[in-house]
Amino acid sequence: MSSLNSKIALIGNPNSGKSTLFNLLTGLSQQIGNFPGVTVDKKIGTLTLSDGRQVSLVDFPGLYSLYPNSSDERLVVDILTDPDHRDYPDLVIYVADSNQLDKHLLLATQLIDLGLPLIFAANMSDVSIDKNKILNSDLLSTHLGVPVVSISARKSDNIDQLKEIISDWVTDRTVISPGKPLYQMSKADLTALAIVGKYTDETNPYRSKVIAHHAQWLSRLSPESRAGLCSGLEEIGFADTRGQIDETLQRYTWIEPLVGKVQEQDTTVLSRSERLDAVLTHRVMGPMIFFVVMLFVFQAIYSWSEWPMTLIEDTFVSLGELSRSYLPEGWIADLIADGILAGLGGVLVFIPQILILFFLIGVLEELGYMSRVVFMFDGLLRRFGLNGRSIVALISSSACAIPAIMSTRTISNWKERLITIMVTPFISCSARIPVYTVLVGFVVPSGTWLGFNHKGLAFMGLYLLGIFAALFAGWVFKQIIQPEGQSFLMIELPSYKPPRWRNVLMDTMEKVWTFIIEAGKIILLISILLWVLASYGPADSMARVESEVMTQVDRGQIPQGEADNVIASRKLEASYIGVIGKAIEPVMRPLGYDWKMSIAVLTSFAAREVFIGTMATLYSLGDSGEESSIRDKMAAEINPSTGGKRYDTATALSLLLFYVFAMQCMSTLAVTKRETKSWKWPIIQFVFMTGVAYVAALLAYQLLS
Repeated sequence: MSSLNSKIALIGNPNSGKSTLFNLLTGLSQQIGNFPGVTVDKKIGTLTLSDGRQVSLVDFPGLYSLYPNSSDERLVVDILTDPDHRDYPDLVIYVADSNQLDKHLLLATQLIDLGLPLIFAANMSDVSIDKNKILNSDLLSTHLGVPVVSISARKSDNIDQLKEIISDWVTDRTVISPGKPLYQMSKADLTALAIVGKYTDETNPYRSKVIAHHAQWLSRLSPESRAGLCSGLEEIGFADTRGQIDETLQRYTWIEPLVGKVQEQDTTVLSRSERLDAVLTHRVMGPMIFFVVMLFVFQAIYSWSEWPMTLIEDTFVSLGELSRSYLPEGWIADLIADGILAGLGGVLVFIPQILILFFLIGVLEELGYMSRVVFMFDGLLRRFGLNGRSIVALISSSACAIPAIMSTRTISNWKERLITIMVTPFISCSARIPVYTVLVGFVVPSGTWLGFNHKGLAFMGLYLLGIFAALFAGWVFKQIIQPEGQSFLMIELPSYKPPRWRNVLMDTMEKVWTFIIEAGKIILLISILLWVLASYGPADSMARVESEVMTQVDRGQIPQGEADNVIASRKLEASYIGVIGKAIEPVMRPLGYDWKMSIAVLTSFAAREVFIGTMATLYSLGDSGEESSIRDKMAAEINPSTGGKRYDTATALSLLLFYVFAMQCMSTLAVTKRETKSWKWPIIQFVFMTGVAYVAALLAYQLLS
């Protein structure tokens, strides 16, 4: 029996454990989409009850109150003030942190006043017990007028009780009625309500009050109604900010004594989180510990991934040989072996490193440590024109700049948000990992220092370089954009808690799979295009190559056994891709790049990881010898001008610096345009970052060569 027409919303403050509960209730029965008309992510899942009935669960973005400060919060308010909205919920499960009841009850009481049927899920009960806090759920339920269940989403405590309440509601929706109104309207509110009534059919008094506060942007209002309502409110001198303050003070006058009644606490005992914070957020020790943690992360990325990377490399080499043995000779076999498999294998080999990065960052988030990082570096970031919340975007960018830029919506100051958007791509993302992994091996010798892997230290150095570049760019844009006023940070530090491994694994696999699909599509398309351009060329040029090589063989200038390799290499240079590469080579030659590298740099402006896929395709086409990995082929490449390694220290370091600084991601430029609503800023971003990259690479090569 299905009840999917029942739509339940999970709503709560950030860090309330809402996403953990969503994952627990829905398991793998979930998908990610977008709310209609906006780019905000919407997680939708299916909850199967004990009797087999199913209900639809929607995980709403976190917010602190119905007076939003970000676009994500605005979206939630827009939905909750419009009962005709397609995402308006039939029931709300309000997820609150039991340890922060006073803060979390603000939004809960507002939702109750909206007349929404609501279940109050007091989460993190296990942590409350550790803090000597005991919640009287029945007494809280009596005061709120809604069901209250004390749960621990992390340990699955009382989840069956929550499901039972949901099941009863699905059977009979009258078992959960809207709670009693808690807010007492002022005279100013009542006057505003009368005006709202002229332009809407709203019957809920508190929803009418919220509409009055947000009349300028709520989507439920037609342009005519909005104009009339705003004009009417202006005539009576409706004080929007003053009204919000008065309401908040009135609610806390009721909330604070209530918390004292329903929750006992032994304030003489320091909680575990408080004891840990004394060390982990210390002004001196805190940043040092963070540095060590990040050092461990980058050591793990390089050290733990070696054997699975070798396994994937060997697998793709074997697949290439297998395809040639089973397919008849011709363009189809060449396309599959030299185009598709070589291109995909060149990038998918780095999945172990990306997986390790996402996994370890996920563990730190689950532990509650990443919120402390935001707190610690708030003061530093403000000096560079950034907001304390910018650290969320900067840290997220180590995975991918696209969601990181979207996360800047939580920054209310537009100019600080714009600076954050402009500098975020400087942080080394997971797409740079394939490039770093290959090139670091040409710059840094194997070995250890004080027990630390040399290449792992180099990895961290590249990430630190990106961070310094982001801060420098922030300072530059601060001088240009000049944010007004001083920024402040308000953030709730969640309790430290052991990771819920299911959450970490699900989020990690979701992000890795997204990387595979998104990167795979681009690389597959570009690999096929490159194969075509590299396999064909002007007919006269291609024929002349083979004739010239065979003449040199007959004269003894080229050994007979090397003829095929020489023909393949020279045909590649004579192909269309060779013509393009030779045309742009003069611009890239001062950086130490030959035409192959120039082509790879050009194609990787679509996405950074395409560099390795391009090199894999080009080297496969330019070598008819024994199959080997792209790393081996690049290491064996000889510079005909010097007789030395093509990827010597100067060239490899030049490439590394170029990829640290350059804006090489069309998707990032697209999301910058979408978030700033102008092509002006992505163009400035592209020119600035590419200019910095070119100059840095030029200096490195010219000084070292």
